[in-house]
Amino acid sequence: MSDPIPATFSTYDDFVHLRFERPSPSVLLITIDRPEVLNAANERLHREFSEVWRVVDRDDTVAVSVITGAGTAFSAGGNIKHMLDRAHGSFSGDVYTVQNRYRQGIQRMALAMHALEVPAIAAVNGAAVGAGFDLACMCDVRIAAATATVGETFVNLGLIPGDGGGWLLQRLIGYQRAAEMTFSGRTLDAEEARAIGIFLEVTDPGDLMARARELAAGFAAKPPRVVRLTKRLLRSAQRMELPEFLELCAMAQGMCHNTEDHLEAVTAFLEKRPPAFQGR
Repeated sequence: MSDPIPATFSTYDDFVHLRFERPSPSVLLITIDRPEVLNAANERLHREFSEVWRVVDRDDTVAVSVITGAGTAFSAGGNIKHMLDRAHGSFSGDVYTVQNRYRQGIQRMALAMHALEVPAIAAVNGAAVGAGFDLACMCDVRIAAATATVGETFVNLGLIPGDGGGWLLQRLIGYQRAAEMTFSGRTLDAEEARAIGIFLEVTDPGDLMARARELAAGFAAKPPRVVRLTKRLLRSAQRMELPEFLELCAMAQGMCHNTEDHLEAVTAFLEKRPPAFQGR
C-alpha cells in the first residue's frame, strides 16, 4: 500500500519521493528519488511537486533550487505500465475522471512551478522524456550530462502533452522546432538539445552536479530578494505588453532602491570589495 498523501505539506520532512540536500546554506538540491522506475511520476510525486514550491517560496533561506534525478534517469515521465490498467490504474476512468485527475495532479505541478519565485536549475543526468522532459522545461536553466536524452514523446503513446508541454516548449525553442519534436515524438541527444536551445551547457557525466552547484552558487551570491523579484518580472514579461511591463519595472525598481542590499552593493562597488548581502 502506498503512503497516504498529507492534506498539507509544511516542511521538507513531509516528502517521500523528493530528497533534499543543502550543498550550501542558500542552495536547495532536490532529487527525484524513484530510481527503480527511472523516476517515473505517480499521483504522489505530482502532489509533492505541486507542494514543494510553496514550501520553498516560504523558506527565505533558499535562494536557488537545483533539480536532478536519482540513478541513471532524470525522469521517464508517466508510468506506461499503468496506462494499460483501464479499470484500476492511475489513468483509468471516464473522460471526466481522467480530465480531473490531470487538472488536480500534474497540471497543478506545472502551475506551482510556474509561480516559483526562486531560480530553478535542472541538472539532467539521463533520460528526460514525456512529462519528465516537460519538468526540465519548467526550470529556468537546464544543463545536462553528455549521456542525457530528451523527447516530447507523448504522440508515440497516442497522447498529447497534457502537462503544458505544448505551451512550454515553443516558448523555449520556437514554434517550428517545438512542432517538429512534438509531431515526431523523437528523442534528441544532449548535444543536439544544446544546439537548439534546450540545454545551456553539456558536461561530462561526472562533472554535472559540480557544474550545477557552481551555477547555483553564482545565482545565490546575488541579493536574494532582488533575484526573486527579477524572476517575477521575467515571468510577467511573457504575457504583458511593453507599456504595462515598464510600469511594473518602475514599481519594482523603487522597491530595489530602498533595500539595504542595494546600498551594500553600491558601497562595495565603490570600495572595491565583495558585497555582503543580507536579504534585506
